[in-house]
Amino acid sequence: MIIGILTQPLLNNYGGLLQNYALQQALLKLGHSPVTLDHKAPDYPLWHLILGRIKGYVMHFLDKKKYAKPKYVLSATEKDTIERNTQYFINHCINHTAKCERSEDYKKEVTDRGIEALVVGSDQCWRPAYNDSIEDMFLQFTIGLPIKKRISYAASFGTDKWEFTSEMTKTCSDLVKKFDIVTVREDSGILLCKEHLGIDAIHVVDPTMLLTKEDYISLTEQNGVTESDGNLFNYILDPNNNKTSFIKMVESSLGLKSFQILPTYNEDHRTKRNVKKSIEACVYPSPFAWVRAFADSKMTIVDSFHGMVFSIIFNKPFWVIGNSERGMSRFTSLLEMFGLLDRLVDEKELKGINILKPIEWDRVNRILEQKRRESIYILSNALC
Repeated sequence: MIIGILTQPLLNNYGGLLQNYALQQALLKLGHSPVTLDHKAPDYPLWHLILGRIKGYVMHFLDKKKYAKPKYVLSATEKDTIERNTQYFINHCINHTAKCERSEDYKKEVTDRGIEALVVGSDQCWRPAYNDSIEDMFLQFTIGLPIKKRISYAASFGTDKWEFTSEMTKTCSDLVKKFDIVTVREDSGILLCKEHLGIDAIHVVDPTMLLTKEDYISLTEQNGVTESDGNLFNYILDPNNNKTSFIKMVESSLGLKSFQILPTYNEDHRTKRNVKKSIEACVYPSPFAWVRAFADSKMTIVDSFHGMVFSIIFNKPFWVIGNSERGMSRFTSLLEMFGLLDRLVDEKELKGINILKPIEWDRVNRILEQKRRESIYILSNALC
């Protein structure tokens, strides 16, 4: 069966790219032909962008240490250079459409490609703040189309708080009742679906966990990835002094070498001067190198959901620093599933951690294998 996948836009997010890759691989193993209906990130009105930049410059002027200058707007050539590695992964490892901009674009892709089923998921695809057309993430555009199956796989609200407006709630509640099955990534999603959408949902694992460690090692070997430049992988999306001090303490205490897989000047902090004078330092490393980083590490320190996921897949002792702004239920749901809630730490309490505390990997792996089998069975049955 030809299956269309809806998820977050294919951009420079390693976890986002790999969860889409993994879902496609899982569907291929089940004998299907998946394609991701890619779409543009939200566009903002010109007045919104202008006001935002003015505000950014004012805040930077008032407190240069706390607030960086507004992001420099890249030229097309600069964008291609900075995204060359992630785009290579997208174009060579993920079967995808061109960027859809409107509901009509989705509908045309479904019709032209003969798509018979649609799977929505994962990666906070049901969080309104991250989607400019939440209704299409509930497959509003398929009304009138001869779709055989409408499925959500590990759809995520990203939080345990209901963020939909009353109008969104009514529309999406009606749309989701047309689904053949609804599965969610967080246990909190089951309650949100019941209370606000009026449906029963099933808890499954993130798509990345449908593949094994060996699958990911094979991916890096096939693409000739060189050994990582260290053995203490820190994947920190929101750096600050507390996190940096903790990483240095672990590095010194355990005699490890810290390294990261991110641009030296990342999107949130790079300036025009960075781009013009040191564009190579702005380039996103390859997703293949990001996966290899887990294989080569003796310990990981992360503040991202998928950084935590891959640490578990690769059986690496890890510490995940909570990030409430990015959604805490994503962290707690997964860690509770594996009995690893003690690996979640508050950035204000990093000094009191027993960094040598072991993890019972045999128990964790038994749970992971069971959850993987259950999730694949649910997905396979939903497509029958």
